[in-house]
Amino acid sequence: MAFISLKNINVAYPMKEGGLHTVFSNLNVEIDRGEFVSIIGETGCGKSTLLRLLLGSEHPKSGTVLVDGKPVKHPCRDRGYVPQKYSLFPDKTVIGNVVFGPIAESFSFLKLFTPDWWKRRHDIYEEAMDTLRRVGLTERDSRKYPDQLSGGMQQRVAIAQSLVMHPGILLMDESFSALDPNTRKGMQQLIRSIWLESGTTVVFVTHNLAEAVSLGNRVLLIAKDHEADCSKIGLDMTIPDNPNTDELERIMHHLEGGTLHESVSNLV
Repeated sequence: MAFISLKNINVAYPMKEGGLHTVFSNLNVEIDRGEFVSIIGETGCGKSTLLRLLLGSEHPKSGTVLVDGKPVKHPCRDRGYVPQKYSLFPDKTVIGNVVFGPIAESFSFLKLFTPDWWKRRHDIYEEAMDTLRRVGLTERDSRKYPDQLSGGMQQRVAIAQSLVMHPGILLMDESFSALDPNTRKGMQQLIRSIWLESGTTVVFVTHNLAEAVSLGNRVLLIAKDHEADCSKIGLDMTIPDNPNTDELERIMHHLEGGTLHESVSNLV
């Protein structure tokens, strides 16, 4: 059984002028544990919708979303989410942002300031600092506020927020698109190394073909099927380990053609 399974997924939104806009019709996707799946496709094809279904913040009109054999009903700690725009609390320091989730999860009001609370709080801060070092930030950085950080540093904090919860799945929605090219390259290397080290299952939405191919070991192209008036999986490609130049050129050409020029009916 696949670790992540979307079965017969139908998603449709009501339109202002009446009727429904169908995003997915009978969509089926399976993802194995430990895969790094890059999802690409043109704007409006449903990439972020697919991510929200996996997160549990949105539900299909019909069909089933399963993680490890269990239905996804709502967001939980096992599915970390890193959005395009940073979700940091402006009034908290870097370390305050990273420890917020574990502390909120670990303690009720009745347990505050008990001996167990102080010990657990100390452990959470230690682990948060270790996680910040892991993503390339220092103890000095941990005392700063979000408005004192560069875009790349803020994104590192957002990744640390997710990692400190030990998610089995990391969902990333255009997480590097607002970064300058040099910072983006560094973040790509960081998330790739974290994936190789941890074995976390990563689902990574991007518009950037080179990024999709260089990061993922599998690429899903979501394409609009104009005949069916919905989006479907146009291509599902496994990326070989350490591909040579010819393989990369072939993969890029195939994906670029599918994204820019061909309908899904010509690709499947």
